[in-house]
Amino acid sequence: MSASDDPRRVHFQSPEYLVDRLDAIADLFDTDRTDLLVEAIREYIEDTADSETFQELVAAKYYDDQLDFETVKQLVGAESAQRLRLLKADLEDEPLDLASPDDVDIYDGDATTLDTTDDER
Repeated sequence: MSASDDPRRVHFQSPEYLVDRLDAIADLFDTDRTDLLVEAIREYIEDTADSETFQELVAAKYYDDQLDFETVKQLVGAESAQRLRLLKADLEDEPLDLASPDDVDIYDGDATTLDTTDDER
């Protein structure tokens, strides 16, 4: 068990009917309320983190500097966070100032000209 797996006490309030249902389910499965809550939270986090909408929201907030890299890593995992970091760096880079090649005819002599003036306007 790593330090990040150490239990942490969390206190929250819930509607009484949910707690009653949770306790009934815990009794049915011969387990306790905490184990069920931890499993439900784990499943919710995994489902949410896998959703495209969530991934897009995290990316947008990271690109807008509303989330730092460590938070992104917690939200989407190390591999996805690294991909977002590389994409962000790429987006922030200045475009390369490359001149077009003079010695290459990309149209192979078959270039057509388009008249963009429209006399019917």
